[in-house]
Amino acid sequence: MLQFSSSVWSIDFFPGYALILLIAFRIILKVGVTLPQLGKQATRENLIRFTSKAEESGFDSVWVLERLLWPVKPRTPYVATADGSLPLDYQNVTDPLETLSFVAAHTQQISLGTSVIDMLFHNPVMLGRRFATLDVLSEGRAICGLGIGWSEDEYQVSNIPFKNRGKRANEFLEALKRVWTDDVVEFKGEYYNIPASKIGPKPIQKPHIPIYMGGFSPATLSRIVKYDTNGWLGVSFGPLEQIQTTVNTIKDLATKENKDPNNFKVILLTYPNISESESSGGHQRIPMTGTIEEIGSDINKFNAMGIEHIVLGLFFSPVYPNIDQSIEISKQLLQYAK
Repeated sequence: MLQFSSSVWSIDFFPGYALILLIAFRIILKVGVTLPQLGKQATRENLIRFTSKAEESGFDSVWVLERLLWPVKPRTPYVATADGSLPLDYQNVTDPLETLSFVAAHTQQISLGTSVIDMLFHNPVMLGRRFATLDVLSEGRAICGLGIGWSEDEYQVSNIPFKNRGKRANEFLEALKRVWTDDVVEFKGEYYNIPASKIGPKPIQKPHIPIYMGGFSPATLSRIVKYDTNGWLGVSFGPLEQIQTTVNTIKDLATKENKDPNNFKVILLTYPNISESESSGGHQRIPMTGTIEEIGSDINKFNAMGIEHIVLGLFFSPVYPNIDQSIEISKQLLQYAK
């Protein structure tokens, strides 16, 4: 996060200098959008149309998620619904990396991110090669957002035990980085073993594809710092103070590990819920809800926190079924970040 000491602010280079600095800083904020990869909207035509419009409109990135199953009787309740059931759109979800590879062929500059792929459902060599292939074919546009998953049903179908997820994740990150960076890859761990081998392709981005970890648990935040990932891929569900606390926690952990806190960035997935009238004064407004202007003010606050990349998630919003309306709403919010 860019900071200015009091001594800097006391220097009056010329009238309006401080304002120019602030404007220059705000331009750093990047904005992405989620792709129509769920439900009936997940079609070839919609993906081409949406990504073309997103790139033309100046968005910095497009994003996909991973969902393996829609269990009829889920063993693990879905936290975002009152009854624990999964949204119906999760019954049809295109594969994240195949979707991004398809999108890469129809775009030129926009970054291609996963939010998130549950890494333990995969093998580090196979997932590493798939991401590296995407990075090569897109000429260095991949962003690797990883999580460890929450659904016991998806763990079962992946033939991975639900216990010891954290330890597996730690090993996975180590092995994945070696697949991407080592000329001869060799790894011997408790959960993963790679015999000394040449593994290619290697990513275009160096030293490796940016890795962002999703999650809120203390173990996740520690993992971000301990294994030198690029940062946190958070979700805006609670008050702004909660997000700021998490950002501060990551920086504090980096400082304790004698690492540069500025090396750990933040990408924030948001779910705008837009209304035509302003929120009533008697109730505290939930961030990213309200009018375009109110949500725009939240985007400005995210920027002030030092968050450098936000993603507008429209999966479950009323505008999701309409591609043109989804892009138009996203463009209106984009102006608050530029």
